[in-house]
Amino acid sequence: MQTTLADFIKNTADGQEAEDILRKCVHCGFCTATCPTYQLLGDELDGPRGRIYLIKQVLEGKAATRSTQVHLDRCLTCRNCETTCPSGVKYGRLVDIGRKVVEEQVARPLGQRFVRTLLKETLPREWLFRPAMKTGQLLRPLLPQSLKNKVPVRQDAGQRPQRQHARKMLLLEGCVQPAMSPNINSATARVLDALGVQLVSAPKAGCCGAIRYHMNDHEGGLQDMRRNIDAWWPLVEAGAEAIVMTASGCGVTVKEYGHLLRSDPAYAAKAERISAMTLDLSEVMAEFESGLQDKLRGRIGKRVAYHPPCTLQHGQQIRGKVEGILRAAGVDVTHCADSHLCCGSAGTYSVLEPGLSYQLRDNKLNNLQATKPDMIVSANIGCLTHLQSGTETPVKHWIELIDAALKA
Repeated sequence: MQTTLADFIKNTADGQEAEDILRKCVHCGFCTATCPTYQLLGDELDGPRGRIYLIKQVLEGKAATRSTQVHLDRCLTCRNCETTCPSGVKYGRLVDIGRKVVEEQVARPLGQRFVRTLLKETLPREWLFRPAMKTGQLLRPLLPQSLKNKVPVRQDAGQRPQRQHARKMLLLEGCVQPAMSPNINSATARVLDALGVQLVSAPKAGCCGAIRYHMNDHEGGLQDMRRNIDAWWPLVEAGAEAIVMTASGCGVTVKEYGHLLRSDPAYAAKAERISAMTLDLSEVMAEFESGLQDKLRGRIGKRVAYHPPCTLQHGQQIRGKVEGILRAAGVDVTHCADSHLCCGSAGTYSVLEPGLSYQLRDNKLNNLQATKPDMIVSANIGCLTHLQSGTETPVKHWIELIDAALKA
C-alpha cells in the first residue's frame, strides 16, 4: 500500500511505524473473514481492511470525521486479523496510532467524554476501584441488570502460602482483578507453591497501562508502564526469574513494554528486559505438566469448555498450552465452534459498545453451551466476568480448577 504521510506525523516515531505497517497491507481481505464486527455488521468500514483505509486517509492529511471515529471505536482490537493476515500487518499497533490522531481531531459528545474519563481514571487505580467494587457487591441484589453484569458475586480468596522457595517469580496483581476475582491470584500462588515456586508481588506495581493506552491516553498508559518497571526492577536485580501474568490482557501489554518505550532513553533497556521476562501463567505451568499428571490423576471429573482469550491466542500468539496443562491434569477439555472469535469483552468495550458486545457474548455462549460443559474456563478477567453475566454455568479461571483439584 503506497502512502504519503502528512507533515504533522511524517517524521515522528508513530508516523514511521504506521507507514511501515501500511506498506505491508496488500488489500487481500483475508482479515474480514475473521473480524467479529464485520461478521455482525457486514460493513467494509467495520472490518480491518476498511479501518486501515480510514487510518491511511487521516495520516495522509484528510480530516477525520465523527464517522471515522465511530468505525474505529467499534473495533474490538481482538487482533484476530493479525493471526489471519498473510503479510504480517500489525493492525493492533496501527489502530492505536490512528485512534489517537482521530481523538485529537474529533470532539466526542459530552456523555462519551464523561464515561471514558471515568473509566480511564478509576479502573487503573485500585484504591478507587476496590471500594467501588465492594460497594457494588454489597448492593448487587438491588442493581439493574446492566450494572449487575459488571459486578461479580463477592469471592473469598483463601489463604496465600507463606513458604519460602529458592525459585522466585514476580506476580502482577493487576488493577481490577484483585477486587473482582481475588481467588485467581491466590490460587496461582497456591498452585505454584505446591510446585516449588514462590510468587512475590511488588506493592507499588499497578495497572499494566493497557486501559489508559488503549483509550487514547498514550502518555498516561506509558506512565503506568514506567511505574511498574520501577516497582519491579529491584526484585528483578535480586534474581526473580520471571514475571507471571494471570490475566492475558495484561500479559500482552507487558510483553510490548520494550516496543512501546523504545524511544525513552531512561527506560528502553529496562523495558526490553521486563518484556523478555514476562510469561503468561500457561507458559510457566507448561514446565510442570508431568508433575500435575502425577498429582491430579483421577481427581477432576468435570467436562470443561475452554474459551481462549483473544489477548492470548492472537495478541500473544499462545495456543494449546492451557489445553495441554488441563489435559495433563486429567480434565476433559473441549473447544467450541468458532473458538477463534472474540467473546465481546475486550477491556472497556463491553461498557462503551454494549450492543455489539452482548451480541458477541451470546454467540460465544451459545457455542460454548453446545459442548454441554460442567464449567467454562478462560484466562482473562474481562472474559470471565463478561461470559458469567450471560450464563448460570460456572465460569472460572483455569488455574482455579487446578487449585481446587490440588486441595481435594
